[in-house]
Amino acid sequence: MIDATMGHEALTFMDMSSGYNKIRMALEDEELTAFRTPQGVYYYKVMPFGLKNAWSSYQRAIQKVFDDMLHKNVQCYLDDLVVKSHKKAEHPQDLRTVFKRLRQYQLKMNPLKCAFGVASVKFLGFIVQRHEIEIEQAKLDAITALPEPRDIHELKSLRGKLAYLCRFISNLVGKCQPDSKLMKKGATFQ
Repeated sequence: MIDATMGHEALTFMDMSSGYNKIRMALEDEELTAFRTPQGVYYYKVMPFGLKNAWSSYQRAIQKVFDDMLHKNVQCYLDDLVVKSHKKAEHPQDLRTVFKRLRQYQLKMNPLKCAFGVASVKFLGFIVQRHEIEIEQAKLDAITALPEPRDIHELKSLRGKLAYLCRFISNLVGKCQPDSKLMKKGATFQ
C-alpha cells in the first residue's frame, strides 16, 4: 500500500472519525449484543468497538465502499484513507468523487487529522513523497534507543522491530546472521 502511494503529484490523507461506529450491525445480530441496565435492556445497532471482529468488518466495509477506486486513486487501511492523483489538476475531481461516496455512506472524517493536496504524507508510520519513502524519525529513534537484548525473548523482539525497517537496510538478513546462532535450540545466550 505504501509503494502504491508513491509517484503521485498530489496526495490527500484523511482519517475517519470513529469509523467502526458507522458500520450497522446485521438485524439478526443486533439482539445478540443485548445488555441490561437499571433503565432497561438495550442492544447495539452499530458495531461496538469491543467486538473481536470490529476492525476486520470495518476494513471489509470500507473496501466495498471504495471498491471501484481502490488501487487506482484511493488507498485505505482501516480508518486511514489516501486519495492520490498522478496530476495535480486531477486531484480536485478525485476528491469530489471520494467525498460523494463518503456522503453516500454517511462516513465522517476527522478534520484535525486531514491533509489536503500535499506532496508528501505520513502514512502507516512512513513518510511517502513523490519519488521516495522515508521512515518517520520517531520510529527510528525508538529503535536506536532500545537497550541491548539480554535474553532470547528480547532478541526476538528486536528482530521483529528490525523487520519493519528491512526495506531500508541492505542485506539485513546477512547482518543479523550472528543473532540466528543464538536463537537455535540449546544455544547459550551471550
